[in-house]
Amino acid sequence: MTRITDQAAREGFWSGWLCRNLPTEIGARICGVVERDGTLVIFAASAAWCARLRYAVQELEPQIRATAPQLTAIAVRVQPRS
Repeated sequence: MTRITDQAAREGFWSGWLCRNLPTEIGARICGVVERDGTLVIFAASAAWCARLRYAVQELEPQIRATAPQLTAIAVRVQPRS
């Protein structure tokens, strides 16, 4: 249960952090964030938003790494359809 709680807390932290640091129109298209095995994975609503988000995250990468030095990679992906 602790692992699930920790993951939810990290997702909440990163969702808030990204929404505060990205332009509003891009931050609103984030569907989820997962920190797993040293990789921050950010999910976008569509392929088009994924491309825009990827460029925006590249610009924020120094701040992201300063916030979480334990991260070894940052990935931006399209949210899988359920």
